[in-house]
Amino acid sequence: FTPGNNFSRTNISLGGVAKLSNKFTVRGTMNYARSDNRTPPVASSRGNGTDGLSIYGNVFFTPLSVDLMGLPFENPIDGSSVYYRQNNSIINPRWTAKNVQYRQLTNRFFWNLSAAYELNENLNLNWRSGLDFYNERNINGSNKGGINFTEAIFGFLQTYDNNNTIWDHFVSINGDYDLSEKLGLSFTAGATARSDFYDRSGVSSTGQLVFGVKRHFNYENQLPIQFSRKRNIVGLLGQATFDYDDFLFLNLSARKDWVSNFQPDTRSITYPGASLSFLPTNAFRGIKSENGLNFLKLRASYGTSANFDVDDPYPTVGNAFLSTQAFNNPIDGTSITINGISPVSPNTGLKPELLEEIEVGFESKFWKNRVSLDFTYFFKTTNDLIVGQPLPPLTGVTFTTNNIGAIENKGIEVDFGIDLFRGENFSWNSRVNFFTNDIIVTEQDQDQIFYSGSVPAGGGLFRGGNVAQKGKSLGSIYGTAIARDDAGNFIVNSAGSYQVTEEVDGLAPIVGDAIADYTMNFINSLRYKNLSLNFQINHTKGGDMMSSTVATLLGRGLIVETQDRENTYILPGVKADGSVNNTQINNSTYFFSNLLFGPTETRVYDASVLRLQELSLAYSLPAKALERTPFGNLTFTLQGFNLWYDAYNTPDGANFDPNVQGVGVGNGQGFDFLNGPSSRRYGISLKASF
Repeated sequence: FTPGNNFSRTNISLGGVAKLSNKFTVRGTMNYARSDNRTPPVASSRGNGTDGLSIYGNVFFTPLSVDLMGLPFENPIDGSSVYYRQNNSIINPRWTAKNVQYRQLTNRFFWNLSAAYELNENLNLNWRSGLDFYNERNINGSNKGGINFTEAIFGFLQTYDNNNTIWDHFVSINGDYDLSEKLGLSFTAGATARSDFYDRSGVSSTGQLVFGVKRHFNYENQLPIQFSRKRNIVGLLGQATFDYDDFLFLNLSARKDWVSNFQPDTRSITYPGASLSFLPTNAFRGIKSENGLNFLKLRASYGTSANFDVDDPYPTVGNAFLSTQAFNNPIDGTSITINGISPVSPNTGLKPELLEEIEVGFESKFWKNRVSLDFTYFFKTTNDLIVGQPLPPLTGVTFTTNNIGAIENKGIEVDFGIDLFRGENFSWNSRVNFFTNDIIVTEQDQDQIFYSGSVPAGGGLFRGGNVAQKGKSLGSIYGTAIARDDAGNFIVNSAGSYQVTEEVDGLAPIVGDAIADYTMNFINSLRYKNLSLNFQINHTKGGDMMSSTVATLLGRGLIVETQDRENTYILPGVKADGSVNNTQINNSTYFFSNLLFGPTETRVYDASVLRLQELSLAYSLPAKALERTPFGNLTFTLQGFNLWYDAYNTPDGANFDPNVQGVGVGNGQGFDFLNGPSSRRYGISLKASF
């Protein structure tokens, strides 16, 4: 079953440089991108057709014995949904594919203009301004006649534009001096200003009158769609670099920023940095050789940066709302207007994040620069981490933005490259990049902070979410767990199913960790004359994912792993009295009651995956073929992304790709709520220079 999902994209880029005088240079670039994405609705689902309007949720709900593509899916009289289930209680996914569509048409324009003026041979002035503007035209709608979901039953139409405008300005004075025969100094002092303005405006209509007509005049009720946010950031910065005899380099830097959407006492932050690098191959020329060591750099640095990004545009102030159509009287048509307090709790003490990082490593080249080896160890601390924190509804609010404490992120990155062949007509370069890190919560006032997913107090713990807990990974996944005895054995109840627990040591159970053990990329570039081939293979090892897709396919008996319907199972574990479990359960109880609707822990899988991330083939026209044209270079490229994958620790029959983000944009990670398969993309590009 293939839903109607279409995506197209166009990019155009232009750039140029003009030297107006011996001391004045102007550069400019412009880029335009247009994309058009049309898709049926995809909402959170657990495979029971009740969470939200989602085509995938209802496809997976359908048993294999039902001829989904052969049976009628719409009423020939009024066009409404028809489905196999008793009372027609679930919306037919074929009806959804035909009658419900979400479309996003995006036009993005970016330009950058810079100018440099040479004051003298040592000093120059630089100015740069840029505009990044995009418009998203959203058209979402459904005909009436659906089942279960109000928007599909009565029909809806939303048309709204998202407009985002970013102005970025930078001015600096740069200097470069020789303080002595061996000591040099270069410096930059400058200021930045950035303005972000986001505006959403449109109309939402409900209650379709005539089936098939998706225009606002054909709907009974209209409500405005309106939202805006604005943020300004200004900053001062400076850095200086000292170099001694081209083998010892010291860099010192500092920056101070002010942001507009925090309180006056916390809206500014200063962050310094320093780095030191040493080139033994320049200091001791004798250690270099053509077929041995060609280059070596040792480096160490301490750096800081700030983060002001929050989901709520004005997180430190409370706000009220006004609704002119809180209730519409169906008898006389009157509307009730109400005023209310936002369910988002302001945090007047919110502070920007301060990120501190220590990094040490080396860069090296060998054998006529054909072999390279780079190594980095980093230790990063994020102080006053900002997260969107759900709150129990009993508090009277549902959400706030909070600093939860500090986290430590430490790991290594290794990059190894080699020119397997290096010739005039043929070359082949291979690189392996390896990355691993751990992210641990080190400071926190509360025992647990649930920053994505459902909230245990007043929410559905079985749905799962991410939790911050001191001493644990920031990617920790919480949910209901299989109960264990003091020896760690699973406890099985009298019916032969796992016993569920919602508490371990007084806290919500942690049932997984979304942070991968490591990520490794194998990157290859091959060139034969004017033809080049590039491909990248990615291996992500480890990292857990709570997958509703896999659990639903197993629980509903839709994949080969469940085909032995007469098989029985004995779950590993012990009974309540401590004896070894010997209670048999049937196929349905095992897959449906335990792996789908049992403890959250049983829906957590190792998300390791091998992937052909990218493949491209490019051809550059020979210079001779361009002699009589205005082009200096002309290159055609064919590209493919995400062409193959194997999540080898999930059931083969599921063909599941862990490359999904089940909780949307934000800090949440490690969740799949039947969000649909990852996309496989193809493209063609033309690059020209004049």
